[in-house]
Amino acid sequence: MTTSDLSVFFRPSGVAVIGASREPQKLGHGVVRNLLNVRYEGPIYPINPHEEEILGLKVYPTIADAPDPLDLAVIVVPAPIVGAQVEACGQRGVKGAIIISGGFRETGPEGMAREQEVKRIAEQYGVRIIGPNCIGTIDAHTPLNTTFVVGMPRPGDIAFLSQSGAVAAAVMDWAAGSGVGFSRIVSLGNQVDVTGAEMLGAIGRDGRTRVITGYMEGVSDGRAFIEAASQAARDLPVVFLKAGRGSSGAKAVASHTGALAGHNEAYEAAFRRAGVLGARTMEELFDWGRALAWQPLPRGNRVAILTNAGGPAILAADALEDVGMTLAPLEPETKAFLRRRVFAAASVENPVDVLAGAGPATYALCLDALLTDETVDAVIVIQAPQDWFEPVSLAEVIGEVANSTLGQQKPILAVIMGLASTSDATQILHRRRIPNYAFPERVGSTLGAMWWRKQWLDGLESQLLPEQPSDVDIDTARMTIDAGLEVNRALAGAEPDAPVEGWMTPDQVEALLAAYQIATPGSGLAPNIEQALALAETVGYPVALKLAATGVTHKTDIGGVTLDVQTPDALREAFAAMMERLRERAPELVVQGVYVQNMVRGQAELIVGVVRDPQFGPLVMAGVGGTQVELKRDVAFDLAPLSARQAEDLLDRTSAGRLLAGFRGQSPADRAAAVDVILRLAQIALDWPEVAEIEINPLIVLREGDGAVAVDARVRLSTTG
Repeated sequence: MTTSDLSVFFRPSGVAVIGASREPQKLGHGVVRNLLNVRYEGPIYPINPHEEEILGLKVYPTIADAPDPLDLAVIVVPAPIVGAQVEACGQRGVKGAIIISGGFRETGPEGMAREQEVKRIAEQYGVRIIGPNCIGTIDAHTPLNTTFVVGMPRPGDIAFLSQSGAVAAAVMDWAAGSGVGFSRIVSLGNQVDVTGAEMLGAIGRDGRTRVITGYMEGVSDGRAFIEAASQAARDLPVVFLKAGRGSSGAKAVASHTGALAGHNEAYEAAFRRAGVLGARTMEELFDWGRALAWQPLPRGNRVAILTNAGGPAILAADALEDVGMTLAPLEPETKAFLRRRVFAAASVENPVDVLAGAGPATYALCLDALLTDETVDAVIVIQAPQDWFEPVSLAEVIGEVANSTLGQQKPILAVIMGLASTSDATQILHRRRIPNYAFPERVGSTLGAMWWRKQWLDGLESQLLPEQPSDVDIDTARMTIDAGLEVNRALAGAEPDAPVEGWMTPDQVEALLAAYQIATPGSGLAPNIEQALALAETVGYPVALKLAATGVTHKTDIGGVTLDVQTPDALREAFAAMMERLRERAPELVVQGVYVQNMVRGQAELIVGVVRDPQFGPLVMAGVGGTQVELKRDVAFDLAPLSARQAEDLLDRTSAGRLLAGFRGQSPADRAAAVDVILRLAQIALDWPEVAEIEINPLIVLREGDGAVAVDARVRLSTTG
């Protein structure tokens, strides 16, 4: 079935409540009550074999006995008999069912078995299912309320999708008291059939929703989520709060890339790719949602602050700076106009401080002037508490100016501070579609979110992916990866076709990189000092010595790296010292010798890598390299495949961008070469599912035009799924 079929959960022709009850404390009673209270216009059929009438409605013993029209069922019966009721729905021809009942996957293996049986029956009859273990759906415009929760949000233009029934219930209560209207609310529950990704593609297709918000705990199919979210975000702003950000998604890894690529980093990268705004708190979720639904996006990042108090304006300015917004410079004509209309002691610089004695009329004149100023992309209006006019007066004035032509072209955010004295003012502003915030810090992140969305929309064309590199030696790559798998099978004593995971040998890594045209320095394996000296003469001094030992990935940690060896005598001394350190620190190691490598110097040292995330696939990392990368964490992540612009953005979200530009007077490095390596690493992961992790640290980036060299690299293979 297509997502268009999901309209039955919002605009059904008739609703049956299986498990309806006369007892007010039972959920089946609450569902019938809510359908009646919202004045749902279609027929309501309570289903209960032991009752004849509930809340004035005729009760039917089974759904088969209920007349037409009927296309949606709400099931509130004990878990063991839910499957039979879904089958009855299918036989009756019902298109959709909302299973509110709990007692399924969340309870353990027995519940999981029940859930799978429900899924099988629903698929057999073509019944779409929301739940189980959910609270239902709301469409405030139909109107429809299939939940058992007391209360109903007023009609509005914010849709809310939740993987938690409790969170959805709390949002409904908040909406009732905040003056914020909702278009649709959906509690997804266990997602036995309808997933968050599918609902995301359908929830905003009502002609009334202007922003989609959501609470999520995880996804079962990351790529499906990205596809659905990116399609939705092209039409409407999408804002999600991801819970459980602290858990790690890569515990059993040894590379820096794997160690740093946690659960949260993968979701942040997925959100960025899909154009989803990731809120950090419930407060941010609806701060941003209100502004995105009600106000135009800013054309730029220049903001004017209009205030009657300096302190709150400073807090707002700090919050704006934190998210990359700046204070608008204001045109001289604007300042001159303001000077003639405010107190002599007032400030007409930005922030414009009209002082505590200014009234609503002064605010109106100043707000209009700031909106007219070409240097201003957005305006924040702040009123600190005072006692000589009511906040509602200012709210009315802001609303009038906002409804002007200029007011509809630039976003206006209000900060009428406080709570007890401002609730009426907030209600007025919200009716005028102007978000109000109790404290000034909150407007910074809100405008930052709006500006990010504007940039994302403007940059959609630049996200077009480049063609795959045509100079890749696929046959060599295939043979090299197969050889790496065989080596690890032999080490594990596994059967030829058994699943295996482990690290490729350095020579295999070098061959794989060469197959993808990623440059590496000249090197060779020397099992003894004599061969080390011979190799050094071949590759040329100065050289680096790097330990060759089975199972060692971080050679520096055990003293297995010596850099900048200038002469044969220095090489003898360094070789002997390394072997002595290893005998002391890691006597159990089986040492094959050392790799002798040409010493490469450049303008910048980066780390670039890819790790395969279980939900979203290859996750690409780039940032400032070195041995302390996990400590500094100056890295950024994105999902493969990448465009060149997205690879550049990876670098610019860290100090790597500044290093490549030429830090502290150094010549610029070859940024284009660094971007090329990032794209090629991503392509390796896309081409070979067996590559679980790949990392280059450091990638030495040479002078502009001279390229980049992968000085140290490691690749982990896995066929374990």
